[in-house]
Amino acid sequence: MKPASSLSSAVLFDHQALRDQFPALKQTIGDHPLCYLDTAATSQKPQAVIDAMTEYYQLNNANVHRAAHQLSARATQQYEAVRQQVVEFIHAQRQDEIIFTHGTTESINMVAYGLTSQIKPNDVILIDTAAHHANIVPWQELAKRTGAVIKPIPLTIDAQLDIAAFDQLLALKPKVVALCHVSNALGTLNPVNELVAKAKAVGALTLVDGAQAIAHLTVDVQQIDCDFYVFSGHKMYGPTGVGILYGRFHQLDQLTPMLTGGEMIKTVSFEQTEFGALPNRLEAGTPAIAEVIGLGAAIHFLQQLPREQLLAHEQQLIHYLQQQLQQLGAIELYGIAKDSHGEQKLLTENHSHNVGAVAFNLQGEHHQDVGILLDQQAVAVRCGHHCAMPLMTSLNLSGCCRASIGIYTNKQDVDQFIHALNTVKELLL
Repeated sequence: MKPASSLSSAVLFDHQALRDQFPALKQTIGDHPLCYLDTAATSQKPQAVIDAMTEYYQLNNANVHRAAHQLSARATQQYEAVRQQVVEFIHAQRQDEIIFTHGTTESINMVAYGLTSQIKPNDVILIDTAAHHANIVPWQELAKRTGAVIKPIPLTIDAQLDIAAFDQLLALKPKVVALCHVSNALGTLNPVNELVAKAKAVGALTLVDGAQAIAHLTVDVQQIDCDFYVFSGHKMYGPTGVGILYGRFHQLDQLTPMLTGGEMIKTVSFEQTEFGALPNRLEAGTPAIAEVIGLGAAIHFLQQLPREQLLAHEQQLIHYLQQQLQQLGAIELYGIAKDSHGEQKLLTENHSHNVGAVAFNLQGEHHQDVGILLDQQAVAVRCGHHCAMPLMTSLNLSGCCRASIGIYTNKQDVDQFIHALNTVKELLL
């Protein structure tokens, strides 16, 4: 990988042309161009996604699977075609392993609820300490229903998942291991292939939260070998309100449906109801049809891009961003390598185990104050606990700022952010 100083030369395609496809990025706020560094919260949408959803509502607006007329047939064809797109995008084996949901949160809730009959008192559920609340609370509710026991997997001094501690916890023979692929708060990358293999060796079911990984990394669920993998459309340049639950067919087929009613049934009488087959059995009610079509447009958009080049570009941007923050001074970075004394290592090598996001605080200042002052200079970052309160507690923080990037982010965004943050620093310190 080339050094950060030659970052712009690493992009061998027309990056500005790519950026121009995102209309929201063309706006100015006050006297400043928008500097959008909150992609980890939600990504901006390319025109192709907006157009696909508009076309559905203009020309093909009808419910799917339920009518004989042409509008419904077209909508159904588009809707089900996206299921095959997802199969190819994450390298699943079959279409009925793909369940459309409203997002990562609903996907995890569906699994946690669906496993209720399979969990017994004192069964152990292991959860990554850096997990998003959506990968904690559903398991806590499962534990309340069943008497299972939640065990957090500790982190190392530099906020990486502690592999040695994980190995010790596996001796408890957990029933479920819930992991994040990439931390939403810190951008730290977990070695999920290794972790899943170890969990499987002791008979655990595995779920990987891929919400923060799916837009940055090439995901191969067969290579990861997990039982369930979940993500959201709006983190990967698609619309809000749609997500994916991938599961091995055998494991999905054993889940108790969380929602019942239309679309998921085979027969109904007042004496009994027989549920239909996958994937319909886990897709009760009218789905988010336009959003699914928008997700398909986002997948097509990503598949037309040089993903490896973009990943290299993003990793160089993250490294450049970290270097610039360290050089600014009075900045505490989280989730980066530390020495044996807990001090931040200087980032002299052009690599980072952070994907898509950098977490930081201006020393001695409240993160919300920093975020508000950055916003006054049209720099959008996220400030708070990032729906990861247990992680913040482990770091002895009430919260932090997070700058996160996407495929459209460029060096000028980073430079504008650093200039704005320096202004904040001079004002507050």
